[in-house]
Amino acid sequence: MNESRAIPKILIADDNTQNVELLEAYLSDFDCVLRTANDGEETLRVVAEFQPDLLLLDIMMPRLSGFEVCRKIRSNPATTDLLILMVTALNEAADFERGVQAGTDDFLTKPVNKIELLCRIRSLLRVRHLKNQLERTLAYLAEFEAASRASASTGSP
Repeated sequence: MNESRAIPKILIADDNTQNVELLEAYLSDFDCVLRTANDGEETLRVVAEFQPDLLLLDIMMPRLSGFEVCRKIRSNPATTDLLILMVTALNEAADFERGVQAGTDDFLTKPVNKIELLCRIRSLLRVRHLKNQLERTLAYLAEFEAASRASASTGSP
């Protein structure tokens, strides 16, 4: 998330209207801004424009598969840190391995359980928030250390 209290932006990418509607219903009580995409190419366009915090990504989509979308997102410096949760009917070990190789953060298998979906989303967003807090703290400490060294070398208190 961009700010510590910012409302997360979530993109649902799935070519099946019923799957999209189900995920939207599950997220209706979750404080977030939602957008949708219907195929792999549209997903990449919406990611660039909407800049979501989290992508719920179906694997079997037209034009570009979820695996291809995930790889393209990870190879782009502007989107490499986007949280990706693959939501798929595929459940073979090889499919999970391909997802991991493509760069997904986590998986959910269909049919999606609402409680599991919300727990995974909260967990991923919480880890992102803590990582951002850590990066800000480390940057502050580095600035403090540099200022301390500068004042020590000039003899200033």
